Amino acid sequence: MINNTSISCLIIDDEIIAREVIATHLSKINNISVVASCSNALEAFNWINTTKIDLVFLDINMPEISGISFAKSINKNIKIIFTTAYRDYAVEGFELKAVDYLLKPIAFERLLKAVNNYFETLQRNEKQIENSKDFNGFIFVRADRKMIKINFDDIVYIESYSDYLKIHLNNKTIITRETISAIEAKLPKHKFLRIHRSYIIALEQITSFTNEHITVLKKALPISRGYKKEVLKLLEQY
Repeated sequence: MINNTSISCLIIDDEIIAREVIATHLSKINNISVVASCSNALEAFNWINTTKIDLVFLDINMPEISGISFAKSINKNIKIIFTTAYRDYAVEGFELKAVDYLLKPIAFERLLKAVNNYFETLQRNEKQIENSKDFNGFIFVRADRKMIKINFDDIVYIESYSDYLKIHLNNKTIITRETISAIEAKLPKHKFLRIHRSYIIALEQITSFTNEHITVLKKALPISRGYKKEVLKLLEQY
């Protein structure tokens, strides 16, 4: 059953008609937002690297970079639903832990089932992760040649500088070599919010926000275009 989570999708297929069919189907489903429709994997990489993407509808047999190669190269937190005219790739597709494998021509009812499978998997995984994170209430990060314990409640915001992070606490800043996507996966989603490719903020630390910025610790942090819709929707619910 589809819940209230807003999902950002990417469609990748070298056939324009196939892309249009999937986009039309998805337009009928609540809480699904198609961020972009790409004709090849190289074009899709630009979106993956600059925008929050949750789910990809991915053709397999494409020129230059196949769907299988593309799926192997992206963040494992991004889920895949393969769309193809060939049954031969099904085993390899599921070995990559794809949510589903749709054969063309794709009927709306079959695509809806795949999307529901995604939501059900998402709910199960999030519940398990959140229960585990809430029980711990902290993470360890490597800094100054040792592992340092950081309580979630002490974090104000996290700032990314390429291959290292500044974790801003109430009374100090900790620098660690970690990617922002890796640290995001360790944080409970009901406590933290990614607002930019370079910033994660603690929801309880927000003092004000506009359509462009969120203020925490008297510092205005930018909301990037790729995250704006989801961020503002979530904040306006409070």
